[in-house]
Amino acid sequence: MALVLALILSCFLGLTKGQLRVGFYSQTCPNAEEIVSSVVREAVFSDPRMAAILLRLHFHDCFVEGCDGSILIDNDQASEKHAFSHQGVGGYEVIEKAKAQLEAVCGGVVSCADIVALAARDAIALSNGPSYEVPTGRRDGRISNLALADNMPDVSDSIEQLKAKFMQKGLSVKDLVLLSSAHTMGTAACFFMKKRLYNFSPKGGSDPSINFLSLMELKSQCPQNGDVNVRLALDRGSPLTFDANILRNIRDGFAVLESDAKLYQDEVTKRIVDSYLGMLSPISGPSFETDFVDSIVKMGQIGVKTDSRGEIRRVCRAFN
Repeated sequence: MALVLALILSCFLGLTKGQLRVGFYSQTCPNAEEIVSSVVREAVFSDPRMAAILLRLHFHDCFVEGCDGSILIDNDQASEKHAFSHQGVGGYEVIEKAKAQLEAVCGGVVSCADIVALAARDAIALSNGPSYEVPTGRRDGRISNLALADNMPDVSDSIEQLKAKFMQKGLSVKDLVLLSSAHTMGTAACFFMKKRLYNFSPKGGSDPSINFLSLMELKSQCPQNGDVNVRLALDRGSPLTFDANILRNIRDGFAVLESDAKLYQDEVTKRIVDSYLGMLSPISGPSFETDFVDSIVKMGQIGVKTDSRGEIRRVCRAFN
């Protein structure tokens, strides 16, 4: 019975993913991807931090209600974007600008959900990361509720909780490591570091896994009674560049986020991290960039709405 259910589920998932395809708008809006790329390029050139912001937006959208633009809705305080777990998520204005330009040339064709996925792809490429194709054809969801974001992965989750949350979305432990490595770009507020620096369970004090040099740096940037809104670079050494340096930081005790550090405290995730860092990895080991692309494309297919299961919004912040 379990085998039969697994086969049925795999067929269903295959059908759902199969409805997305590269070049979905080639006939209905041929310049769609070029328009999104142009808007993202302008935004990132104006503020290089925007690349990481757009990448994070894609992740947060997909982990609640699937990749359906639900995080973009802003019609009241109960909208998903106001969830505690979405604090610091941004880039909404970039998505709206791209949407406005697309509506001007091919109204009612390109979904906000697809714009989010394409913008993340372009943000990675503009940060010296890999270029890749994004299957499109998503439609925008009709539900946005902050309560639905309660089960987002959290920086204080145990490694088993993180594995379980990713598994619930059809993502593997390898996907967990690779998608966490998106922290190669971006920042986090001191708010998320207070517990790890000054009241780490079970004995209080600081997380003993933090490299001493890193601990001194983090405490100087986030003093115990300091401003919790100060931003910290997540990747020590190359915070604006997409690369595997975040994995070296995790290995060497320089991870800023507790959830990243835990990837090197579990034997399974530790082996995955190490697989990209060996002396011969660039020659005979797995490709970090190739595997990351596989994971983010896979993530971009979580819970997608197609055909009559969604709509094409006229503006991304409101239902039609």
